[in-house]
Amino acid sequence: MKSSVFFASIVACMMWLPRSPISQTVEIREWLVPWSDSRPRDPFVDDSGRVWFVGQIGHYIANLQPATGEFSRYDLDAGTGPHNLIVAEHDSGRAVWYAGNLKSHIGRLNPDTGVIEKTMMPDSQARDPHTLVFDSAGDIWFTVQGGNFVGKLTTETSEVSLMAVPTKRSRPYGIVINSNDEPWVVEFGSNKLIRIDKDELTLEEIELPNKKSRPRRLQITSDDNVWYVDYVLGLLGRYEPDDKKFTEWQMPSGEESKPYGMAVDKNDRLWIVETGVSPNRFVGFDTLSESFLSETDIPSGAGSVRHMYYFEAAGEVWFGTDTNTIGRARVH
Repeated sequence: MKSSVFFASIVACMMWLPRSPISQTVEIREWLVPWSDSRPRDPFVDDSGRVWFVGQIGHYIANLQPATGEFSRYDLDAGTGPHNLIVAEHDSGRAVWYAGNLKSHIGRLNPDTGVIEKTMMPDSQARDPHTLVFDSAGDIWFTVQGGNFVGKLTTETSEVSLMAVPTKRSRPYGIVINSNDEPWVVEFGSNKLIRIDKDELTLEEIELPNKKSRPRRLQITSDDNVWYVDYVLGLLGRYEPDDKKFTEWQMPSGEESKPYGMAVDKNDRLWIVETGVSPNRFVGFDTLSESFLSETDIPSGAGSVRHMYYFEAAGEVWFGTDTNTIGRARVH
């Protein structure tokens, strides 16, 4: 079922006097989502600039028209617990794919008709599809956090292939694709990265330097180096696959930073949210100079920013917050 509501709420950029030598800030604006306490999260911007997101607690898919502040909503089955979505553009129309985290499926919404098709997980242990990402062929790679799998959904046939992670309770979490269509994953329940062989459907685990590390999200820069945030130790890390080399930097707020949401822009700058401080802080890092660029408080406080999306056409990073907003940061 689809419903629409007009709601334009603007929160201006908050400029602040930093505690460190970093003095730059970015412009942040937030829109209050009209469905209260629904945990809006994991936005994805379509070709028209419309911002799609899920309501993890509200059990819905919705979108925002930033120019007007209009929100539209599509209700999902009660108890779906959507965790993440991605949007595909086709000649025949648009498809919104989502992770039915509490109902063991990946769904495909046709926003023109409101019809949803579900692909159920072929193994009952793969109960909680978590984060989805497209490869260049339009197929979907995904993590299954509690079930301890990484999977592939071939979108044309709805075939699902699952790869069990050898480390028990590894909690495979963030997932990205490099320039060779090779998926990489972080294990939030362990101190490891995962490299997927896309042809053989096998995986290799790569251990981080510190046993206490707990990587949560990751990104890949244009040189195919893998960058990750360590939620427990408050670190930003880089892994160079060719040299099998790790380098790590302390986040500006130190061990209390709890870095979580993460994005990379066209200039290979990383944008990270420190969720351990209040208000949450939107932090920039230049991977070329290997230095932090900026820190900006998120005006609503955010509570937690869990996943972010970089919209290159407009130079924007989009995010959802636990304070029930959808946010935009202009980064170039």
